[in-house]
Amino acid sequence: MKNTEFLKLMSEVKVYDLTQRLSIHTPPWPSYVPLQLQYFKRIAGAHMGQGANGQIMTTSHHVGTHIDGEIHFHSSGRSIGDTPMDFWHGPGVVADISDQVSDYDLYTPEMITNKVDVKPGDILIINTGFHKYAWDQPESDEVRYFVNHPGPSPEFHQWCLDMKIKWIGVDCGSADHPMNTIIKDWHPKRFKAAEQNLIDKHGKTWDEMFPPKDYYQVMHIKLFPKGLIHAENLGGEIDKVNNKRLWIGLFPIKGIEMESAMCRIVAVDAEN
Repeated sequence: MKNTEFLKLMSEVKVYDLTQRLSIHTPPWPSYVPLQLQYFKRIAGAHMGQGANGQIMTTSHHVGTHIDGEIHFHSSGRSIGDTPMDFWHGPGVVADISDQVSDYDLYTPEMITNKVDVKPGDILIINTGFHKYAWDQPESDEVRYFVNHPGPSPEFHQWCLDMKIKWIGVDCGSADHPMNTIIKDWHPKRFKAAEQNLIDKHGKTWDEMFPPKDYYQVMHIKLFPKGLIHAENLGGEIDKVNNKRLWIGLFPIKGIEMESAMCRIVAVDAEN
């Protein structure tokens, strides 16, 4: 394709923003430092001539839409800035499984492949439907968003490796099930509800289905050393690209020492 043809094509595509809005009200992942923003100077505050607004931001990286880097859980892995540019974009799919999962549920590879044709090397975006509980939505529910969201079934992490998934994006608090994180201990009443849901649907207790030594933060601990990382807290226009094959791009700050980074995620669709 010549440059002129490429530019014409790109002028006709639709770009969808899959990013959650960011604010001092955006809750971080539980226990992380929230975003703090303040002005250190204002336009009217200059002592000589026209001034400018200037701000200082203090935050952890795990606020709003962000990408977990390899070194978030694997100290000898790549930082955000050391990850090559071509890793952050490529062909992928958005799988809408929101009609199949609710509080505490498990999602399986079959749920994904029944919705979209996943190919080896794809970027995989999972729409659980829980972005509707994000902080800025009409049904906002911070606890439900971070503590009740569904998560992957026991075989899911291995399926992702077998498929050579490039990276994963989820529209909820974590790519791990919350009850396979420290949230299990922080919210014992909700863990009890999650375990009862598991028993009712699968006939197993939580530790029978997910032995802690094998499944504690499995999507982080077992995948990051393999180079398979994930973005969390997606939202925005995700419902407009459900069950589609698209070109997906993620744009983090090129921070050489950064273990993770806030980012912008977009989906490019030529069929409009």
